[in-house]
Amino acid sequence: MAADRITLDPRTLRGLAHPLRVRLLGLLRERGPSTATLLAAQLGQSSAATSYHLRQLALYGFVIDEPARGNNRERWWRAAHRGTTVDHVEPESFGDFEAYLRAVAAQYAARVDRALDEYATRPPQWQRVGTISDWTGQLTPEETKELQADLFAVFERYRRFDLDSPAPEGTARVHVQFQVLPFPEAAPSEAAPSEAGS
Repeated sequence: MAADRITLDPRTLRGLAHPLRVRLLGLLRERGPSTATLLAAQLGQSSAATSYHLRQLALYGFVIDEPARGNNRERWWRAAHRGTTVDHVEPESFGDFEAYLRAVAAQYAARVDRALDEYATRPPQWQRVGTISDWTGQLTPEETKELQADLFAVFERYRRFDLDSPAPEGTARVHVQFQVLPFPEAAPSEAAPSEAGS
């Protein structure tokens, strides 16, 4: 892949804010180069739909041609980046950002379902690893950012999945998903001023 991550701006966010595009990009990142026809079969879509959305992803810089595999009859695509980052969202992009996040959340939920479906057929050494857990904290915005940074730092200590390198013996892909979701409550109404004493 050409680069580690792409940071979304209003233009690129608009190009990715579609559920099928998020799924296509996810498959290319997870499974490597493919064609519109092969991706259509995996996603239960028409090849016309996947071809159109791959061209849109290319227009916005998310996918690129894989010329070594292509020919006159089929075009191969690969992801241009390993991951996506959003640093800041402009107010006019909130709608696109929500559409993008909902597509990502649906993809994460599908991944959890797939892992649960495959649980009973995992090799024994993989049957008792992994978790679906949650915690609730009472944090400030600054503490929330610190927690998020700490969690990122923990994962950085481990070997990253790399399509371009052979997997070391005894390893398997392990997806780490976590959500840091603030639920700010409405500020309690200010106490009514006390009445003057009589």
